[in-house]
Amino acid sequence: MRRAPGPGRRFGGITGFVAALPLALLLATANAQDSGEAQPRPANALAALAQPGGEGQAPVTITLEEAIRRAEANEPAYASTRAGSQAAAADRYVAKTALLPGVVYHNQGLYTQPNGHANSAGQVGSQAAPIFIANNAVREYASQAVVNESFGLAGTAAVRRADAVAARAEAELEIGRRGLVAAVSGLFYGSIAADNKLSVAQRALQEAADFTKLTRQREEARESAHADVLKAQLEEQQRQRELEDAQLAAEKAQLELGVLLFPDPRSPYTLTAGEALPALPTREQAGQSAATNNPELKSALEALKQSSADVLAARAAYLPDLDLNLTYGIDAPQFAVNGPYPVKNLGYSASLTLDIPVWDWLATQHKVKQGEIRRQAAQVALSATQRQLIARFDEAYHEAATARDQLESLDASVKTAAESLRLTRLRYTGGEATVLEVVDAQTAYVAAQNAREDGMVRFQAARADLQTLTGTM
Repeated sequence: MRRAPGPGRRFGGITGFVAALPLALLLATANAQDSGEAQPRPANALAALAQPGGEGQAPVTITLEEAIRRAEANEPAYASTRAGSQAAAADRYVAKTALLPGVVYHNQGLYTQPNGHANSAGQVGSQAAPIFIANNAVREYASQAVVNESFGLAGTAAVRRADAVAARAEAELEIGRRGLVAAVSGLFYGSIAADNKLSVAQRALQEAADFTKLTRQREEARESAHADVLKAQLEEQQRQRELEDAQLAAEKAQLELGVLLFPDPRSPYTLTAGEALPALPTREQAGQSAATNNPELKSALEALKQSSADVLAARAAYLPDLDLNLTYGIDAPQFAVNGPYPVKNLGYSASLTLDIPVWDWLATQHKVKQGEIRRQAAQVALSATQRQLIARFDEAYHEAATARDQLESLDASVKTAAESLRLTRLRYTGGEATVLEVVDAQTAYVAAQNAREDGMVRFQAARADLQTLTGTM
């Protein structure tokens, strides 16, 4: 199944990216719905390999946006990063709830063997004394609402750290998303480029076959030597081999992208892309976007905040912690609001505890020093990220601008090579050119068309890299 020709490109590292995907992705993606339609899925990978690859199925039309959406749902590394971000957000909520009072409804019934004597210090009058001195009565019932609250710098530091970790996880998720988008874009345009090169190879083979027929006609008319026929045949054979290579490259590109799109990567599909080349933003606009929307810079900044929160948490050990406890309910020999004589069992108690640290053999001091060392390393990493962003932005923008400008030259080269081939064939037909000149013109025309496809690949790669930095994907 061939796909619609159009502008295309292939990332240099995209093949390696896809090759690194685990074979289990074939089964993992089987859980995703394909456009909301349930499809029969094999029970295991061996069963999938034994089945024909999408024969008889209608091809699905895939745009770049649709390819990105499917890849985000199927790619396991991105799914893992997204799960980590969601877990970090939950940790942030848990850290914030730790600052709030905790309420527990405590219920307990306790029976202790009596020791045979009476306890005159009972709740009211004398009562049987328990055999264990730690217990208050032979029968004791507790039903209490207990409120606990702790005040200390450590809780505030934990919230700050959780906020930084969650924000950093969000930035890492955005980094993963942009990397996935760039990878899918490379595979998408690379597959289109492979189809276009296949069309070029088919036209080149037809051109070579027509030229072989022409040389035979001229030989029969005794207007050229048999050596011209042999040369034309050699050229046709070479074009046939190039066509087979182009077919293999197109099939490989289709499978590489299909791994990210379908439960079965052999499913037939067609790719569609806009014919008009997108315009690049101005350097000032792109630079402003890169400064405000770069997730790598945000990740490094949040890592610094996380290190600062660790230092604050370590220093919190120097300060005292204040614990408040409020208990309301019953703790009596009877499981009742009122006891005998009569006595009210329902009541409350409160306690306030202040723990002041005195000596810990300088452990806190060393923990603070550890945090400061890590914070200094995070500052160095942030500075390096800023410098790398400046350099990468300049490189990416210049690369995209240069590739965009060269596309016009490549288009002109294709037209020139086509005209050169036409004129050379006319000269050969009239006996004014040699067979070698025609073969050279054919080779130049094929090379110009392939160079044009490679130029589109280069432009799309540079554009995707620039969009990754600026956050405009």
